[in-house]
Amino acid sequence: MSRVPIALLAVLASLLVAVPATARPSAVKATTVIVKMKEFKFILSKTKVPHGKVTFKLVDIGKLAHDFRIAGKTSKLIQPGKTGTFVVALTKGKHVYNCPVPGHTAAGMKGVLTVT
Repeated sequence: MSRVPIALLAVLASLLVAVPATARPSAVKATTVIVKMKEFKFILSKTKVPHGKVTFKLVDIGKLAHDFRIAGKTSKLIQPGKTGTFVVALTKGKHVYNCPVPGHTAAGMKGVLTVT
């Protein structure tokens, strides 16, 4: 065998090893926050999350229907004993959240989520 084919095989072999490692997309960690809702407060599983897409798993453990508003977006109304999912893209900063059902925010269903 000549040196050229051996060198060529060595280069090709190194490319085959290197390509799969660099071809993988970087993993984006999904953020999920469980939000328990009841009269008249929210209980969040996390009060600080990284910026980007956040999935809120809404669980109504109260006796009244509630919903969740953050960053100008509002979830569907969740009935007592039911659950729902709500996805929002959040930027860095402090985001106020509340329950826009009439009277619920004033009764205490509000808070601040820190986004880093």
